[in-house]
Amino acid sequence: MNSITQYQEKDNLRDLQGAAAVDKIKDLAGQAMICFFCTETTEGRFKGARPMSILKTDEQGILWFVSPKDSHKNAEIAAVPDVKLYFHGSAHSDLMYLKAKAYLHADRSKIKEIWNPLLKTWFTEGENDPRISIIRVEPEEGYYWDSKSGNFVATLKMFAGAISGKTIDDSVEGNLELS
Repeated sequence: MNSITQYQEKDNLRDLQGAAAVDKIKDLAGQAMICFFCTETTEGRFKGARPMSILKTDEQGILWFVSPKDSHKNAEIAAVPDVKLYFHGSAHSDLMYLKAKAYLHADRSKIKEIWNPLLKTWFTEGENDPRISIIRVEPEEGYYWDSKSGNFVATLKMFAGAISGKTIDDSVEGNLELS
């Protein structure tokens, strides 16, 4: 039996589509709360990466961010809406990568809905600051790696495995398909 067959038999590989993929995105994005938001050039190359706080993940798996209208990020999204998001939720588990499309908006009611008072650090006039724009990110596909038992138990299993010399892996990983 080859290693791929053994791996699949251990039930550690689980691709998710549709609603199941959306649920995984909501779960892992909610745990991470921050991601590396990466933009691309018109040539398809990596342009920039910056940490960004996720203000909301809605029922469709759409992620919402705020950004200054005059930022490099907004100019990059206006030129090429293709983005990649990288999430890391804890020390030993909860990783996710998403390929997505980003769209810029200035809907004042949405700004009020997702506003967090900590954002006043960047937007000194608060939720009515005229510089605020919204970034709506619609995931298309991605990949995740998740521990079934959470960070504390995963850490204990890592130490137990190191001491015993046995693999004690309860992680699950797979592709996320949304489109």
